[in-house]
Amino acid sequence: MSYQVIARKYRPQRFEDVVGQEHVTQTLANAIRSGRIAHAYLFCGPRGTGKTTVARIFAKALNCTGGPKADFDDSDPRCREIAEGRSLDVLEIDGASNNGVEQVRELRDTARFAPASSKFKIYIIDEVHMLTTAAFNALLKTLEEPPAHVKFLFATTDPEKVLPTILSRCQRFDLRRIPASLIVQHLASIATAENVVADPAALHAIARGADGGMRDAESTLDQLISFCGDKIEEPDVLSMFGLAARSQLLSLTRGLLQGDAPTALRELNELARNGKDLGRLLNDLLSHFRNLLVFQVAGGDLDLLEVSELEAAEIKEQAAAAPSDAVARMLDVLTAAEGKLRDASARKIFLEVTLMKAIQARNSVSLDTVIRQLQQWRTEAGEPAKPAPAPIPAPIPGPVATPRPQPLPAVAAAAPPPIPASQIPPRPASPPEASPAAAAATTPALADLPTLWAQVVASASPLSRGALQTGQPVSLEKGVLTVAFPASLENQLSLIDTDRSRKTIETRIAEWGRTVTLRFIRSGSLLAPTPAAPASPSTSSPAPARPAAPATPPAPAKPATPAAARPATEKVVPIKIDPVEFKNDPLIKEALELFKGTLVEIRRAEEPKE
Repeated sequence: MSYQVIARKYRPQRFEDVVGQEHVTQTLANAIRSGRIAHAYLFCGPRGTGKTTVARIFAKALNCTGGPKADFDDSDPRCREIAEGRSLDVLEIDGASNNGVEQVRELRDTARFAPASSKFKIYIIDEVHMLTTAAFNALLKTLEEPPAHVKFLFATTDPEKVLPTILSRCQRFDLRRIPASLIVQHLASIATAENVVADPAALHAIARGADGGMRDAESTLDQLISFCGDKIEEPDVLSMFGLAARSQLLSLTRGLLQGDAPTALRELNELARNGKDLGRLLNDLLSHFRNLLVFQVAGGDLDLLEVSELEAAEIKEQAAAAPSDAVARMLDVLTAAEGKLRDASARKIFLEVTLMKAIQARNSVSLDTVIRQLQQWRTEAGEPAKPAPAPIPAPIPGPVATPRPQPLPAVAAAAPPPIPASQIPPRPASPPEASPAAAAATTPALADLPTLWAQVVASASPLSRGALQTGQPVSLEKGVLTVAFPASLENQLSLIDTDRSRKTIETRIAEWGRTVTLRFIRSGSLLAPTPAAPASPSTSSPAPARPAAPATPPAPAKPATPAAARPATEKVVPIKIDPVEFKNDPLIKEALELFKGTLVEIRRAEEPKE
């Protein structure tokens, strides 16, 4: 007797023998028991999942002796005729070779005759999507209203090519890919029946290479028995499929998740040197990262994964190596590379570049995250300041009830460079009613301003501190504290020159026993003092050469006007930028660290680039 391959020898003969398609077999069995048998069925799904097998079992259930019966006897003569392909009432037609309109017209003519010995005349058309449009149209009328003794069973791997008019006349059943665990169990039972010792890791490798197709897995097992004899191990399967060992795949993914580029490149080079299929390797990487992402998103639910116990333990360990958003970005890179790998001439180089892009995607930050972080920092700049971290000591506020200013502690922070005297505005004259004693009681000396401003800087938030350090207090008159900022650092001034920020600083100074109103100006907008005759001490009116101080706190400084529109009395003094001090600025450091940038050039905004 000629040899029969495993795929045919162990082909399911009953509904309960079909592996992994319970949603189809249970529905068909219930339809037979309830007598709700339709006239046309369409079975869809990938290759090797049991479409034609289910159609034959259904035909046996319909035409068995005493049928239709879901629980028929395999030894029934009519069932054996169908299983052996010699039944006159069950006709199997290959749609790929009988796809013309003439063959369909012949089928339509023979369908009118009653079955020879069975209850139904059944037509099983495999690969029905290969029929031409004319053939489908010729079948429409018979398919919609066939004789009572005719049943149509269609099978196809591409239901999208079947005309919608045909689909609407059939009951459709979609067969899914068989899980790897079920394939392993079925192969183990076959190996036992064939007296073959199969390593469980080898069976898992066969199931992984079969990609959900039972027929492919059985054919591979048959080939391995011929190659290895009565003992099958994992290296034999890997060499036949061109697959990567599970340990190598896990080492490669571990290197990607940890951002270890040398390890990832070494593993890829080893796999390519051993002749592994790089396309299958990329598919394995996609499958592993998909399982890892589902595990993270689902909160560690292993029921959603089709993995072995060893793979499940490795996934649990790798889930802590990178967050789910980083895994999703890496999965996007691998998915985009899957379609391009087929057309790549240097596949190894293309895959190396893909792995590097995946590592970069792991370390990258999304634009939404950057925007949210910047908005958070801007909000923190106006919130009440928190105690500053070491080594800057926390300020010691004086008693609030005492109107006199308290002694201020020394601050370790470096004071900003002093502003030239030519840029300091002249002190306005005291109003007639203010006596020298009262002014001394309410207005501190100008020498106390650097200490007061250093305390303000020390108590600010980290982001605000970097901007406030660039300011220089220049005057404190009538409760108005004027702070000048270099014109080249206008961006930092705009960060803190807000009503909320000023109110926060004024509230903090008030806690130290001083009531002031802040005024932020640009150093470029300061007016040089004009010479004037000294005022007489006995005179109660202000000096004519000095402008009178406003009665109310001035409004925030307006943006600097162009040079052509500036008054003749305004003197613009250029600010020299110290490169070392600029690089050490906390705000600049935070920006460079956030955007992974490098400082290339330092120049003022108004300077043209050479």
